[in-house]
Amino acid sequence: MAPSYVLSIDQGTTSSRALLFDKEGQPKAKEQIELTQHYPEAGWCEHDPQEILDGVVKCCQGALAKVGAGKADVAGIGITNQRETTVAWDRATGEPFYRAIVWLDLRTADTVGKLCAKGSKDRFRKQTGLPVSTYFSAVKMKWLLDNVPEVRKAADEGRCMFGTIESWLIYKLTGGKDGGLHITDVSNASRYMLMNLKTLAWDEAICKTLGIPVGALPTIKSNSEVYGHVKGFGALDGLPISGALGDQHAALLGQGCLEVGASKNTYGTGCFMLLNTGPEAVPSHSGLLTTIGFKLGADAAVTFALEGSVAGAGGAG
Repeated sequence: MAPSYVLSIDQGTTSSRALLFDKEGQPKAKEQIELTQHYPEAGWCEHDPQEILDGVVKCCQGALAKVGAGKADVAGIGITNQRETTVAWDRATGEPFYRAIVWLDLRTADTVGKLCAKGSKDRFRKQTGLPVSTYFSAVKMKWLLDNVPEVRKAADEGRCMFGTIESWLIYKLTGGKDGGLHITDVSNASRYMLMNLKTLAWDEAICKTLGIPVGALPTIKSNSEVYGHVKGFGALDGLPISGALGDQHAALLGQGCLEVGASKNTYGTGCFMLLNTGPEAVPSHSGLLTTIGFKLGADAAVTFALEGSVAGAGGAG
């Protein structure tokens, strides 16, 4: 019999979830685990990468158990994730050097100020669609390189691997240090402040300016293709990981915003509105972000988007 389900991983800011959908797109099972928030200093927010991985695996196993499904019943795994949250790990051991720095963390404010003083907040916007901001992964990587000696040493030795949460999960789920894939998808890559929107590749000039080695960055893939297969996780072994999108991009697609001008607004830890701009990366003169919407296949055309966001909404309190 053909597989009956698709397994969806939703790794968010405050919890991890796994859902099973049937062939009609209806949810049939859900498992959710809360995620510990670490606040070592005022304005800082961190997550434990191992806790994220363990929680995701438990959620997947729990969702399968609720309907009595095995891996033969699952066509593939899709991942959506909190964007910009950044992990640095060791190519040799597969283990993180430091906790993940969360997207809303403000420790890089001084770094951002210095970068803006040498140009402006828009110095990389033409290439990346993004202003210089504490949000984006590049400044978190720079902070890790400048403040965590193990990260700097590993980068100098070619052992450092950077990635956002989907990159970390895919790496670990496909084998980790034993052949795990170091990849990201184009929607998450568009939030690094390092990807050139014209080439969909890492902008080497920006990487050089920020001191981030290109070799430490993941390979950029589309949002819909088989990246690899799960290895070393029991009941999940052999399942194809066949899609990944940043959470807000997944919401744009999931809400059916497939035509130019269609938009969605999500109310979660923050509020995020995305507008489909079609094949054109539209520059904003009103403070919006020019970003990737989605790319549904290795040879598919890119759909771009404009985004407006409010960092503190459901997570405020």
